[in-house]
Amino acid sequence: MSSRPSDHGAGRPLTEGGPAAPPSTSPPFRGTPTAADYYAANRGGGLFSEGISQRLGARIAVFAHKRQLTPTVLSILNLGLGCLVSFIVIGTAGPVAERSLWAAPIGLIALVGWQLAYAFDCADGQLARVTGQASPAGGRLDVLCDVAVQCSLVAALAATAKAQEPATPAWLLAAFAATWMVNLVTSVMQSGTQAASMVTSTSFPVRAAKLVRDYGAVIALAGVVLTVAPQWAVWFVALFTLINGGFLAASIAFAGRASLKGS
Repeated sequence: MSSRPSDHGAGRPLTEGGPAAPPSTSPPFRGTPTAADYYAANRGGGLFSEGISQRLGARIAVFAHKRQLTPTVLSILNLGLGCLVSFIVIGTAGPVAERSLWAAPIGLIALVGWQLAYAFDCADGQLARVTGQASPAGGRLDVLCDVAVQCSLVAALAATAKAQEPATPAWLLAAFAATWMVNLVTSVMQSGTQAASMVTSTSFPVRAAKLVRDYGAVIALAGVVLTVAPQWAVWFVALFTLINGGFLAASIAFAGRASLKGS
């Protein structure tokens, strides 16, 4: 359901707000950055992503910096791990549905693997900004890796839903894939003069409600579903098709109203 605005890979959850900043031009950090320094450079996001994913990303950035790994390496790790986990879910969807393979181990692989891949995605941007390695090419790589991982994730969830419920209509799976990509489009649009938020409040109730648009929270829920009740995958697909489709409709209305007002 999402990805994140990037200067190298900003670890950017697709929340409804959260405009992307331009590539960083600040000088490299003097001294040895700590996890707190990396976390302070994160691009924000939803409640879950800020509280868990970005913090884990900061620790990965510390590890990477000590071993002289570049942000590009972290982007590739996100790509490789995220896609590998999705392929495992796809390849085992049939056996899990037939009860010839336990769902729990596969679900746990998805739950942990997707979260770790997302943490790499958060870390690459933090590392790039703090160490002064941000670049347009790195930003493009990050976005492309995000697209690939999310395409594989959508395919994994769709394959599970179809395997668990063969009567799942093709139009629902197509709508799920299409509306999920709304997150990528709106993320790219949340930059520069196009940045805008329909709900600007940062109160806890509002941020909690926005968890349905928080990539970290959504893939965590997906992992839990695959672990404890993969037969609910079709309901997960239907729910997030409605949420993302509704967000698209609301975004069109919001932008149309602003356009009519000349803003």
